[in-house]
Amino acid sequence: MCGIVAYTGDRDAYPVILKGLKRLEYRGYDSAGIALVNHGMKIFKKMGKVAALEESLIGIELKAKAGIGHTRWATHGEPSDRNAHPHKSTNGKLTMVHNGIIENYSLLKQDLLKKGYKFESDTDTEVLLKFIEDIYLNHGVSLEEAVRIALKRVVGAYVIILLNEDDPQTLIAARKGSPLVIGIGKGEHFLASDATPIVEYTKEVVYINDYELAIVRPDELILKNLGNERVTPEITQLDMELAAIEKEGFEHFMLKEIFDQPVSIYDCLRGRLDAKIGSIRMEGVDKHLDQLVNANRILIIACGTSWHAGLIAEYVIEELCRIPVEVEYASEFRYRNPVVNEGDVIIAISQSGETADTLVAIEKAKENKAFIFGVVNVVGSSISRQSHAGAYTHAGPEIGVASTKAFTAQLVILTMIALRIAYTKKTIDQTRYLHLINELHEIPDKVSLILQETESIRRLAEKYQDARDFLYLGRGYNFPIALEGALKLKEISYIHAEGYPAAEMKHGPIALVEESLPVVFVATKDAYHEKILSNAQEIKARKGKVIAVITEGDTLFKEVADDVMVVPQADELVAPLLSVIPLQLLAYYIGVAKGLDVDKPRNLAKSVTVE
Repeated sequence: MCGIVAYTGDRDAYPVILKGLKRLEYRGYDSAGIALVNHGMKIFKKMGKVAALEESLIGIELKAKAGIGHTRWATHGEPSDRNAHPHKSTNGKLTMVHNGIIENYSLLKQDLLKKGYKFESDTDTEVLLKFIEDIYLNHGVSLEEAVRIALKRVVGAYVIILLNEDDPQTLIAARKGSPLVIGIGKGEHFLASDATPIVEYTKEVVYINDYELAIVRPDELILKNLGNERVTPEITQLDMELAAIEKEGFEHFMLKEIFDQPVSIYDCLRGRLDAKIGSIRMEGVDKHLDQLVNANRILIIACGTSWHAGLIAEYVIEELCRIPVEVEYASEFRYRNPVVNEGDVIIAISQSGETADTLVAIEKAKENKAFIFGVVNVVGSSISRQSHAGAYTHAGPEIGVASTKAFTAQLVILTMIALRIAYTKKTIDQTRYLHLINELHEIPDKVSLILQETESIRRLAEKYQDARDFLYLGRGYNFPIALEGALKLKEISYIHAEGYPAAEMKHGPIALVEESLPVVFVATKDAYHEKILSNAQEIKARKGKVIAVITEGDTLFKEVADDVMVVPQADELVAPLLSVIPLQLLAYYIGVAKGLDVDKPRNLAKSVTVE
C-alpha cells in the first residue's frame, strides 16, 4: 500500500527521492518522510501529503548521495508525525522504510521490551527495525546477516530498505509479498515500489522476487536468497514513457485516464484482434488453449473494481463458451476451504498485479493443481510471475486511485479470451463471432464519441452534488456496471451509493426511494430494456429522481428519465465498455464539484498489498 523510494549514486539524492515520492503518492498519502546520510543520519517526517513534507524542508541543507523515502498508508498506528517512516534504530545509526504488515510484531515487541528497548511509534515497522538492530549489535554478525536472520522469524508481508550511517552508500533491501523494483544506471541505482519513479532515469530494471535480499551500492547490485545463496539478477527493459505518468494538461490524473481510454482500449486490442480477417491472437491463450477450452469450470478471483470486471466476464464466458464460471472475492477465497481441482482454470485479475489477497488465493489454487491465468496491467508484477500464463492489459500507468482505464482494458482482455475459447469450442457460429470482433474493434471510436460530450455530464454532476445517497440499477451485462458506478461515486465523492440488479429493487431497496434520491439506471438497449424501463417508471411513481445511461435514439427512456447520459449503439455483450464511461465521468465531476481530491480519496490507496 505504501510507496517506497531509495537512491544511491553520484547525484543529489533528495530531489530524486522527493520526485519519486510524488509519483508514488497514489499508494498512500497519510504521511511522508525521508532519511539522508551526510555527516550523520538526518530524518525528516511529516503527517499529510508529500507536499507538506517538501514545504517543511525549505531552507534546510539536504545534500546527500544516498537516501530512502516513504509515503504511508497507515496500518499499525494512526497517521501522525511519530508514526511516519523512516524509523530509526535505538542508536540512531540505522533507519528503515517498510511496505507491508508484520503479523507477529506484537510478540517481537514483547521480547524487545524485556531487553530494555523503547519505542517511539505505534508501528510494526519500528519493531522490525529494532529486532534487526538487536541481532546486529548483540550477535556479532553483519547487518546483511542480521536482516536475513530477522526475516526468517518474521510472519507477514514486507518490502524493507535499510540505510546505515556507518556504510552510507550501501542500501539493504528485501521483499516478500510487496513489490520492489531496482533501476540500474551508470554508477547509480534507484529503488522503488514500482517503476514510475525510475523511468525518468533508466529503462533497465530488476524486479525483486519474494525471499530475495538485495545489497545495493552505486556500482554494484548483489542479490541473494534468505539462504545466503547468490541469485543472478534478471534485467528487464521498461516499456513505459515518462509522458504516461504526467498529467499532460489535465486537471487530475483521473480525468486524464478517463480520456486515455480510446487509446488504452486500442492498445489492448492492437496486435491481438484483427477485424479485417476476423481473428484473435493472444499468445498466453493460444499456447494454453487446451487447458482453457477443456476447463471443468473457471473461477475468477479479484478485488474491488477488478471483481466487477470478473462479474461481467462470468456473463460473457458462460454465454459464449458454455463453461460454468464462479466469481470470488480473493479476500474471502483465501480464508475458506474452496473446492478447487485439477482441470479448473483460475483467472486472477489485478491492475497492479500485486494485490495481496489475490496473490495468496492463486497460491492456494496452485497447490490443488489448478491452471492459473493472470490478467494484470503491470509488467513484471508478482501475479504475472506466479501465473502459468496470462495477458497484460497494456493500459499504461494508472495513477488515479480510482480505477478507470484499467477496468475497461480488463473487460477487453476477458472478452477476447471468451471469444477465442468459444470459436475453438464452436459454441458460437461464425456470423456471431465476426460480429462481436467487429463490435470490439469499434469500441475505441465509440468511447471517443462519448468523451466529446462531457459538458452535459459535468452539469448533471453539479445538479446532484449535494445528494446524500444514490441508487444504481442495471440488468444483465449492465448489473455489474451499476455496481462499478456506485463504487466510483463512493470512492471519489464520499456519497453513499449502492448498486443492485434492477429486478431486486422491489425486494428492499425501493424503501429508500423518496424525492431527494437520485436513481441511476444503466439502461442501454438489450434484451431487458422493456423491463428496466418499467423499473424506472416505478421509481418515478414514487417521486424518485431518475438518471439514465441510455443508447442513442432511445426516446422511450428519455420520456421517463429526469436526466440522461447517452452512449452509442453497441451489442449488449460489449455495451458495458461504453455504459461505464459516463458513470466514471459522473463520479469525477461530482467529486470536483464538492472540492475533493479525486486523485487521492481519503483512506484509499492504489495498490492493496496488505490484508
